[in-house]
Amino acid sequence: MEYFTNVPKIKYEGKGSDNPLAFKYYNPDEKIGTKTMKDHLRFAVAYWHTYQGRGDDPFGPGTAVRPWDSISDEMELAKAKVEANFELCEKLGVPFFCFHDRDISPEAETLKETNRRLDVIAGMIKDRMKNSDVKLLWGTTNTFFNARFVHGASTSCNADVFAYAAAQVKKAMEITMELGGQNYVFWGGREGYETLLNTNMKLELDNFARFLKMAVDYAREIGFDGQFLIEPKPKEPTKHQYDFDAAAVIGFLKSYGLDKHFKMNIEANHATLAGHTFQHELRISRINGMLGSIDANQGDLLLGWDTDQFPTNIYETAMAMYEVLKDGGFKKGGLNFDAKVRRGSFEPEDLFYSHIAGMDAFAKGLKIAGKMLEDGKIERFVEERYASYRSGIGKDIIEGRAGFKELEAYAMNTDIRNKSGRQEMLESILNQYILEG
Repeated sequence: MEYFTNVPKIKYEGKGSDNPLAFKYYNPDEKIGTKTMKDHLRFAVAYWHTYQGRGDDPFGPGTAVRPWDSISDEMELAKAKVEANFELCEKLGVPFFCFHDRDISPEAETLKETNRRLDVIAGMIKDRMKNSDVKLLWGTTNTFFNARFVHGASTSCNADVFAYAAAQVKKAMEITMELGGQNYVFWGGREGYETLLNTNMKLELDNFARFLKMAVDYAREIGFDGQFLIEPKPKEPTKHQYDFDAAAVIGFLKSYGLDKHFKMNIEANHATLAGHTFQHELRISRINGMLGSIDANQGDLLLGWDTDQFPTNIYETAMAMYEVLKDGGFKKGGLNFDAKVRRGSFEPEDLFYSHIAGMDAFAKGLKIAGKMLEDGKIERFVEERYASYRSGIGKDIIEGRAGFKELEAYAMNTDIRNKSGRQEMLESILNQYILEG
């Protein structure tokens, strides 16, 4: 069955086109450097927002109108969404999708029946993949929605909940592997605390690490060679999240000896909620060798929660792709649109308009980032700014030949002269790339 009958296959028509169902900047076959846009960007559709999202908010029920709304049986509805997913991805030319276990299949009364349902839907996805170029970028587990996770999952005070979460992750990892998923994501939706008055923080952090170690061990046991990713988020729903930002997660992983097994899945909206820029979180991950994948969205700076809007800010997409290109490009990761249409955008076609907007924004950002690195103006400025560390006392500092005594002796006879950081000049150069790119 065709669900999006009013939407043809989306084509590239160029920036002069006024067709809302066409790409203006995303030309999948266009080469930036040695790779095509399609290979650089590795776009993915987020199953949860695209097919599960209804547009509800705390003040009213959902407004979304979807072609599958008349289906009442839970499993038949799940099967319909599988078909809709492949249709949407194929019409957009998006090569990947991502899911939580509870997105693709409804939870049942027992874990055994829930897993049986998952097997049915996973089998259907696998069969559908045989005749499609659409693949699975990553899978993950919803260990935050059900009331059993009221106190967290791997950080719960209840060992029974820890065990249930482990069983759920085990199954989701198996399905991700069966479907050829290239990554597996851990997002600690409730891994944190509300008050220290009732919290054994040391035990919770230790258990979080134990849980991740078990996942590493089980992946090795079953032969899953996908990349493990952790997605930082500072708040929502838990007030104090243990995975607050990239730096906190990297520090946590290093302290437990887990850093060689995990990379970061950075989300733009989570970065701003943590009080950082999107580029900051990507840079922290990159310089630590832990940039794995991206959840592509943006937040509303006037609102203090996770609005998950489709990315349209060219400045942000350019600086994001600048970090990705400096990291050598995506290996197993990609750009997953963890974004939802606005409540007022409730018609099926809006799912296409929104993805086109996001894909064009990142395509434009990729071209700008490629031009920045090709020209090298900003790179050369930064290199020159730190030139004092290439010779003299700076080189001695870098190479470990100077300590406090040597530096004191040097400082006694030195006239310090700083140079301007030229921030406004560099911002003007960046604007040139954006406006002319």
